[in-house]
Amino acid sequence: MKKILALLLASMMVLGLAACGGESTDTTDQNETTTEGTETTETTAVDPDSIPDTMTSEDGKYEVAFVTDVGQLKDKSFNQGTFDGVKLYANANGLSYKYYQPANSSEATDDDRYDAMKAAVDGGAKVVVCAGYLQEAALKRAAAEFPDVPFIFIDGYPLQDDSGNTLTNVAGIAFQEEQAGYLAGYAAVKDGFTKLGFSGGGGGTNDACCRFGYGYVQGANAAAAEKDVTVDMNYSWQYGATFQASTDLQTMISGWYSNGTEIVFACGGSMFQSIVAAASANDGYVIGVDVDQSGESDYVITSAMKGLSDAVQWAVGHVYDGTFDTIGGTATSLGVKDHAVALPTDADSWRFETFTVEEYEALYQQMLDGTLVVDNDFSKLETTEWTNVNLNVI
Repeated sequence: MKKILALLLASMMVLGLAACGGESTDTTDQNETTTEGTETTETTAVDPDSIPDTMTSEDGKYEVAFVTDVGQLKDKSFNQGTFDGVKLYANANGLSYKYYQPANSSEATDDDRYDAMKAAVDGGAKVVVCAGYLQEAALKRAAAEFPDVPFIFIDGYPLQDDSGNTLTNVAGIAFQEEQAGYLAGYAAVKDGFTKLGFSGGGGGTNDACCRFGYGYVQGANAAAAEKDVTVDMNYSWQYGATFQASTDLQTMISGWYSNGTEIVFACGGSMFQSIVAAASANDGYVIGVDVDQSGESDYVITSAMKGLSDAVQWAVGHVYDGTFDTIGGTATSLGVKDHAVALPTDADSWRFETFTVEEYEALYQQMLDGTLVVDNDFSKLETTEWTNVNLNVI
């Protein structure tokens, strides 16, 4: 598939949060040339797992910094996908890099997150990448205190200081997750699943997860209508407030599977571990999130991906080519039209039995040409009269 990094560097797209976005793939198989505003450069295939997570710089300074979201750095999902972008850009350009995890793990406070950002700046960061909406309060404080340091807010949006002035050193990068969720829900029902589940992170307060879930229901409903069937769906934010794996979450999902649920969208970082454990114990199936999680379990049928790694590289690139002012203080939203959201279609990851890659690509094309528009107003979830989904919000 096309690569968001090359596409974005070529077009320098800066979109509003309600604008259309693109299809995502990992940069690990990338070999593309870009020419916008700089000398022509070529990126070569690199596996981010081959790049060490930690390094020692000769001067003790670390230029490209990453402040993690809640959960583990190597969560095989949001944190890891974002950090992969940091490592890939730094590795390709001979830059030092370091990650900073706020103290107190899942119980981290705004002060803990600010302390991590300050440590990054004090450590020599020329750009700080911050992952997750929970960074907002700390990031506002840090960006105001260090106005000469660019911050990249992944799953974020423009921020203002206490006086209402836009913080132009913060670039908010968001995704149109509703499109990826739609693709996953549609594909699952088209493949024959009729009893679905959604388990989301953030306790229902994370806009990205809410968009994923709302799109998932829309896709499932559309596919069920085309097949003239009705599907059942359990939909819950329980045990996901901190995005952590837990015995309570595993017990709940095990109960779903034992009562007939066939496939669950695991939408929340390390929550995946509990959900896939429940699936393996009950011969159920899982839909992964953010990155291609098929390598983590044979029970993963597909993953609703977004181009975290590529978006980070694109945004950090703006710092080093002197064009950060074109994205700082603005809202960038990436979706299908930027090739920034997708399902994985390679042979190892495509595990549907009847729904084909060709059918998927036709659906994707409908989003590209605008004949299929996925609603992103997730406040309508429980007020919508779904024609072909029995939605059980738990």
